[in-house]
Amino acid sequence: MARDPAFVLRYLAEVEELAEDVLAARQQIVDLDVKRNRNREALRALQKDPEPEEKAMVCFGSMFIELPKAKTREMLRQDQEELDEEINKLRKDLRVKVNRLYEAQGKPELKGFNLNPMSAEEMKLINRILEG
Repeated sequence: MARDPAFVLRYLAEVEELAEDVLAARQQIVDLDVKRNRNREALRALQKDPEPEEKAMVCFGSMFIELPKAKTREMLRQDQEELDEEINKLRKDLRVKVNRLYEAQGKPELKGFNLNPMSAEEMKLINRILEG
């Protein structure tokens, strides 16, 4: 049973495009996670500093600016929140992209891939139930 070569090429191009989308999303998550870890390190360094009222040198692009440490901490916290939101959004989108790729390849959907972690409140309730 021979297939139409144009159909096969379209199919392969679609699968390759979906795979590239998945890889690009994964790389973006990794890049944002690296930035989030750097912010976490900076916040930790600011917390450990014995002189909290002084100014800190902050790098914006290719230049350094001296800012009050309280302002710097607030900016880093806000950036952390934005990074967390963006990473979570990308992870949700990645699930959809991976499922589309599997569907295009004729593979079954990944089991357990759409699970979400329990919240802290849900964990407390589970622990309370388990403890009796």
